[in-house]
Amino acid sequence: MTTTAATSVPALDPRAIALAHYASRAVLERVLARHGITFRQSVTLRLFAVAEGPVGHDAVVAQATASLKVPAAEIRATVGELADRGLVAPEGDGLLITDAGRALHTATTAETAPISARIYDGIPEEDLAAAGRALARIRERADAELAALEAADGH
Repeated sequence: MTTTAATSVPALDPRAIALAHYASRAVLERVLARHGITFRQSVTLRLFAVAEGPVGHDAVVAQATASLKVPAAEIRATVGELADRGLVAPEGDGLLITDAGRALHTATTAETAPISARIYDGIPEEDLAAAGRALARIRERADAELAALEAADGH
């Protein structure tokens, strides 16, 4: 722990990262629950929302699996849930977000944006940039460790 005369600042360590993640995720999940959508569904729906057209099923599964670190079968089920709710629909060789899906994504994004702004308010840009660099490096290394563990387990 690094200390200054006025405040005590914890080091960026696994516990600090986890606490920040779970606190932020709890806020997001509360908003999502009001809209009847889960975190996994929201992350997957976002992939359709930011796409410029239909997205291949395998591409969405690969992207969401890489982001969420869950088995592909779970993401396939999530895509099925989105389709069952009419949030995505077949279009050509892929899936496309529907008007209902776009409205849901827009609503949850609009509701979380001011909350995120309050959470990040007053944090100096240089601190955010340093944290971003550190977290990117941590994620890169963790991804490499996960790949090595999966290879050792035969996945």
